[in-house]
Amino acid sequence: MRVRLILILFVNLILVSSCGSRKNIVYFQDEPINEGVIVSQPKELIYKPDDILTINVAALDPETVRPFNLTVPASNSTDVIRIQANQQLQTYLIDYEGDIDFPVLGKIKVAGLTRPELTELLTKRISEYVKDPIVNVRLSNFTITIIGEVNRPGSFTIQDERITILEALGLASDLTIFGERKDVLVIREVDGEKKFAKVDLRSINTINSPVYYLQQNDVIYVAPNNARVRSSTFNQNNLVLISAISTLSTIAALILANSN
Repeated sequence: MRVRLILILFVNLILVSSCGSRKNIVYFQDEPINEGVIVSQPKELIYKPDDILTINVAALDPETVRPFNLTVPASNSTDVIRIQANQQLQTYLIDYEGDIDFPVLGKIKVAGLTRPELTELLTKRISEYVKDPIVNVRLSNFTITIIGEVNRPGSFTIQDERITILEALGLASDLTIFGERKDVLVIREVDGEKKFAKVDLRSINTINSPVYYLQQNDVIYVAPNNARVRSSTFNQNNLVLISAISTLSTIAALILANSN
């Protein structure tokens, strides 16, 4: 019986050591949350090479802007945006020199511009051909990637060009119970270089982090916590061994009980 008791205590010790404490799991625990919390403001999206833009031009007379709205047959292609049941609006890939080739206007330098700046530029250029044009620009391939200890890792395309790290983790169905909440890593490309930033989801100050609002092609990595790391060494062989020991200890206990 003593052997069996020692084994039970050993298994319970492993289970307890694998459990996470409240301070490592709960979000926004360091300060009281109230209505006075100020959230950092998102920065304007800046276009860069490899971005894919959808540009729609409208006017009182639709015929006058038809040359600026190229369409292609409807398909399942990812580089076009559907505008009608049988047509899709052509999109424009920003090349490595930062240009797009726009109908009528030719090459236009767009890399480094924000959406308001590009909208103003196109409106001014198109006004030479059309009276009072209305230009709408949208980034079609705003994509973020979430990997690590989340319930649904993967890449996600964002439609409204604005998303917070919390909303992104929501798309991934939140962290698993084994996700390290104090060191969520955001990987971002800035001027051709990879930059790294860490976010502590346990702190309310997360909302003031410079990476709270994500940018195009950001990667979020959630590392495993200590419990997950420890459990990774506790493989099926360990389970078989413990099962065998438990069985043998039970047999030994029965033999000792019968001998007494």
